[in-house]
Amino acid sequence: MYGTVLASALLAALGQEGEAFTPFYDASWVFVTGATAGLAHGYSHHMADHRQESAGHRWRMLALALWNEWPLIVATLPTVLLLLGAGLFHWDSYEVTAVGLGLNTALLFAWGSLVALRVGYRIGSALLIGMADATIGLAIIVANAVIK
Repeated sequence: MYGTVLASALLAALGQEGEAFTPFYDASWVFVTGATAGLAHGYSHHMADHRQESAGHRWRMLALALWNEWPLIVATLPTVLLLLGAGLFHWDSYEVTAVGLGLNTALLFAWGSLVALRVGYRIGSALLIGMADATIGLAIIVANAVIK
């Protein structure tokens, strides 16, 4: 979820009205920011759990903490792929942003609902949880409209 929210916020922030649309540049920043956020998040978890153990064990635990952040990075990929497609096919900036924010909001709903179902919620509750997750995407859409 965090990676999708991050990608949405970056998608909304990178494109400014009146500026040239740079989808390849934007795609690289979305990916690099997602990867950096994942590394920082994993490192902070590692440091918060730091114990007096052997150096080898600490390095293995750091590698595991960093590896466990792969979902955050993967969650940025739909936005990265959309931006790469925009660059290859010369899509319009406004439409790419609108489609990307809509897609990410739908993904937030889907992932929220599916995870809730997986952990045992009933369908009605799972859909409500999905809607709560999608509300974050809707908030980014509203913020994008108000700020721009």
